[in-house]
Amino acid sequence: MMTEDAQAQSFPQPVAATMQTYSFRLRPGQDLKEQIDGLVAREGIRAGALLTCVGSLTDVTLRLANQEKSNHWQGHFEIVSLVGTLSINGSHLHLSVSDSTGQTLGGHLVAGCKIYTTAELVIGVMPELTFDREPDPTYGYRELVVKKRNN
Repeated sequence: MMTEDAQAQSFPQPVAATMQTYSFRLRPGQDLKEQIDGLVAREGIRAGALLTCVGSLTDVTLRLANQEKSNHWQGHFEIVSLVGTLSINGSHLHLSVSDSTGQTLGGHLVAGCKIYTTAELVIGVMPELTFDREPDPTYGYRELVVKKRNN
């Protein structure tokens, strides 16, 4: 049986915050990643989450798991999932798409994903928080650190 101290060390301490949302549609030919990054920069989003996205792409560019370079596909793809955290301090987004046969692929969203007909997005923003990225000693990657804002 775990002691209270051991349990506190095992589970992260969640940080509660209120949320406001941004809803918008992207149009044919726009780049999914560039448009999301542009919104984050314009609005000065320090802590956000991609709540939902549906739509379609003609070009898909992803960095697959444990790979350094991106891969690119062309065709017609449905967006079946887009999730992640958003911040002017660094966003982290994962995209899954499926082709006309239902075959699905996914990975880290990078620039080069072009909208086919539409992309309908809802983003949640938590104004009381800041998402930072700091190196984690386990693998050295810059990982999420959630902080309460002091202003």
